[in-house]
Amino acid sequence: MPNRLALETSPYLLQHAENPVNWLPWGEEALRLARTEDKPIFLSIGYAACHWCHVMAHESFEDPAVAAILNEHFISIKVDREERPDVDSVYMNAVVSMTGQGGWPMSVFLTPQGEPFYGGTYYPPEPRHGLPAFSDVLLAVARAWRESQAEIRKTGTELSAHLAAFSNWGGAEGGGLRENVLDQAAQALLASYDWQHGGWGQAPRFPQPMSIEFLLLQAARGNKKALDAALHNLRLMDRGGMYDPVGGGFSRYSTDDRWLVPHFEKMLYDNAQLALAYLHAGLLSGSGPLLNTCTDTLDFITRELMHPLGGFYSSLDADSEGEEGKFYQWTLDELQGALSSDDFAWFRQVYALPDRAFDGVILLRRRADLPDLAAVLGIAEEELSRRLRRVHDQLREVRSRRARPATDDKILAAWNGLALRAFAEAARYLNRPDYLSTAQQNASFLLEHLVREGRVFRAWREGKARHPGFLEDYAALALGLLALYQADHNLRWFQAARMLADSLIQFFADPQGGFFDTPSDLADLFTRPKDGQDNATPCGNSLAACLLLQLAEFTGEDRYRAQAMAALPALQDAFVRHPTAFGMWLQTADFAAGPVRQVALVAPGEDTELHALESTLWSRYRPRTVAAVSLLPLPAGAPALLAGKELIGGRSAAYVCQNFTCRLPVTDPRAFGAQLEE
Repeated sequence: MPNRLALETSPYLLQHAENPVNWLPWGEEALRLARTEDKPIFLSIGYAACHWCHVMAHESFEDPAVAAILNEHFISIKVDREERPDVDSVYMNAVVSMTGQGGWPMSVFLTPQGEPFYGGTYYPPEPRHGLPAFSDVLLAVARAWRESQAEIRKTGTELSAHLAAFSNWGGAEGGGLRENVLDQAAQALLASYDWQHGGWGQAPRFPQPMSIEFLLLQAARGNKKALDAALHNLRLMDRGGMYDPVGGGFSRYSTDDRWLVPHFEKMLYDNAQLALAYLHAGLLSGSGPLLNTCTDTLDFITRELMHPLGGFYSSLDADSEGEEGKFYQWTLDELQGALSSDDFAWFRQVYALPDRAFDGVILLRRRADLPDLAAVLGIAEEELSRRLRRVHDQLREVRSRRARPATDDKILAAWNGLALRAFAEAARYLNRPDYLSTAQQNASFLLEHLVREGRVFRAWREGKARHPGFLEDYAALALGLLALYQADHNLRWFQAARMLADSLIQFFADPQGGFFDTPSDLADLFTRPKDGQDNATPCGNSLAACLLLQLAEFTGEDRYRAQAMAALPALQDAFVRHPTAFGMWLQTADFAAGPVRQVALVAPGEDTELHALESTLWSRYRPRTVAAVSLLPLPAGAPALLAGKELIGGRSAAYVCQNFTCRLPVTDPRAFGAQLEE
């Protein structure tokens, strides 16, 4: 008989709807029941694409004996971390504080008031690898609650006070950013970079697109070593293994330090951020292969993760047919059967393949970078890319007949905002009308289905918008809309971004500086979280600061910049000490440090002169640039950056400005380009 999760829309929660555990979703009903029955809460947090979440579900949550213990002694609550990142963040901090590490599935024990007192991650069904059996943990906690409840409550109260202190940052340091903070952070990143295998930290190794983006920004300022590190990491990651050369897109992380054997789940947020990093690196370096990785990743998103109405799904599962990564693995016989003898002989020159068919499963990984391979094979790089694309298409057709990994088809506002920005920037830099159409369709979907009266919903699935939006939802969506506005100069996107920014300030601002993660009218946690670190996705605060700084350049309203700068300087010491934990913050600090180039283009109509000026503007990577474009007469609600801008002799005109002080306008694209380069 289904439990209460059957009424939810989250695919992760629905995966547990048939468990014998009396699961409840997070909310006042579950918390009230715990208080009424004076039972501790068992809180389980995970997500649909999580391999070890599936393992624990099969081993324990589907076991009637384990369910009986849970149902007798606990109020059991299941949370999709992607729907409720606030709940996940608060209790992840608790688990890390108690154990020194965290992960998913997360298993936390709470008092009826929601205060954590014990926790961990995955627990096996019997003692294994130093971990106790899950049933033993449950019985021990139940016994402790009966016998030592006062002590447990005291522990929960003390830990909760410690966790609440995590939100006490911002506004402590006066003034602005130090002049050398960007150089110091770049030096720290480069000092800890792995120049052999690429990346940061020990295995398992996660991609760090935000850190790479920051290095690219420093490269644009003239730091060659920063460019070398960024390109080195990107080229090693897309050779295969963690990157899927057949279908495009990146897995969540590599289990080794060589980017070879991945954890196979594919997340929208990873692929959106990595596509953007490959775009910017390709533009900055002139590398065709890096740009191809960008477009292949975006094509993967549209092919595998796009709802017919325009929203982007959250993820693809790591497992298929009960086995992690089975969809992406090959045998030598399968490859030989899929390709002609000539193509197969050529293919094994490009990819490192075993000599014998019985040597096991194969994860495709190129032997070297494409330019080096082209030189070894004696063909032009463009010809190598064309032939690879044809062979990859053949393999993708064969692979499409396999059992496909499950899709988490909920649509999340923040992650869609990240993807929207990637498609919008690729559209304007690469002159891709198809990407522009995808971005426009996505933005329309989000505004129509996840935004009501200036308020954002977190998630949408099967026609239902659920959960109040969090800080990251408002900020990421608004940043995506600003990127789209600069791609098609449709005023709708700019006005929506500004509306969301104003709502963000109204409902999330902390008077002490920065922003809370939850809106002021959501109060179902014992503390109001305020995350200051970037993780796999940018934190809401770094996104919000970036958004407000951009809006200040469009509008001339210093209130936006002042709100952003109330938090940014207070964290700058942490940027230098732990740069990989502040990747989006560092990008925001780079923008704040300036100088920011403001560009205004005005035209009498959609003429070829306007298109030529836009082509000049986006002919190369231009960080720290905001651009407003409009036909005249200027419509109401247009950015203040466009105010007073006139045609020159009846022709389209370009204005290059800084701090709203503009150079003489020009009509010739070459003269415009020269101003942009000065």
